[in-house]
Amino acid sequence: MKDAYSLILTAIEGGTYRPGDRLVESELAERFGVSRTPVREALQRLETQAMLVRDGRSLIVASLDHNQLAELYTVRAELEALAGRLAARHATPEEVRVLAQMVDEDRRAKGDPEVLARSNKRFHRQIHLASHNRYLVQQLDLVHRTMALMARTSLAAEGRGETALAEHGRIVEAIAAGDGQAADRALRQHISMAWETRLRLEARAGG
Repeated sequence: MKDAYSLILTAIEGGTYRPGDRLVESELAERFGVSRTPVREALQRLETQAMLVRDGRSLIVASLDHNQLAELYTVRAELEALAGRLAARHATPEEVRVLAQMVDEDRRAKGDPEVLARSNKRFHRQIHLASHNRYLVQQLDLVHRTMALMARTSLAAEGRGETALAEHGRIVEAIAAGDGQAADRALRQHISMAWETRLRLEARAGG
């Protein structure tokens, strides 16, 4: 059984609660079948992590402006590239095979952006773990948690799912070859393309 914090965070990540939505303690307690005390503690924790912000006396799901998104992608590119370099050095053969299997499985789901978005998170998480650096994993967890505040997945853009999978394939090839520089380049290119795609989506949406 997940705790209240995990339940609320998962609901935000899954889009049940979107940026600007108001979170009410009593409603959350009823929805998740838990008492109000752990919900209150979870909301305080999420506010501390800047996932929620105050609107008067209420708490709402935070949103990211353009500058925050740019800063987030800048940090993400650096950390993901470092994870790729370390994974190329430290990943076990089993971890490499799991990464390759993930890419193969995702090719069968390339027409479903929401499925791809979930599997994309798992893929990147697997690279983080393959870096075998707990401090880097912690920082990337924070980055990916903040990314849950984006209202849309960049994988929803036409053709992005297919190109992202091709990029994933190149990342795995570099890690499997133990080529840290190639893994670094492949991940930087992957994050750059994701950011460019998101910029196009935001421009079409008018902000």
